[in-house]
Amino acid sequence: MVANSESRTGYSQIDHVVITPQGIFVIETKNYNGEIKGTRDNKSWSVSNRFKMYNPFMQNYGHIQAIKSLLPDYQESRYISLVSFTMRCRFSVDPELRKIQSDELIVYDVELSEYIQRKMNRIQAEKTGPVLTESDIQKIYQSLKEANITDPKIRAEHVDKAGSAERAKR
Repeated sequence: MVANSESRTGYSQIDHVVITPQGIFVIETKNYNGEIKGTRDNKSWSVSNRFKMYNPFMQNYGHIQAIKSLLPDYQESRYISLVSFTMRCRFSVDPELRKIQSDELIVYDVELSEYIQRKMNRIQAEKTGPVLTESDIQKIYQSLKEANITDPKIRAEHVDKAGSAERAKR
């Protein structure tokens, strides 16, 4: 969890970050049961037409912006937004979000590692953009580690605020 002045709660709770020479993967994980419907541009997605959830790519965009604000030397690095769902759901989403050439990918949790590896291979083959050195990766890791808010009280307040905001949307 990191400070994010653009967020309603003042924080971004980022599920996972994978730092590779080819780019920074920011992963939002979801655990829903049923059919997931949505497009890249929909503000909300539906879960089995029973309830709505905030578009996870918009949510992850906020996470990426929060990370970029912590990494001023790495604004031009490649950021890949991954949204991972458990196998308890099925996707009815824009098929482009499943294609490896996209920097916004929706995957099942069991294929997450495979997608990261495939995406790294593709970026490496394209030879586009700067490559992060081992030193860069360590600097990014240290910056994120130092920015991570571990105070249980602040974390609990964020979860409460985020949950009440989500319920208000429904």
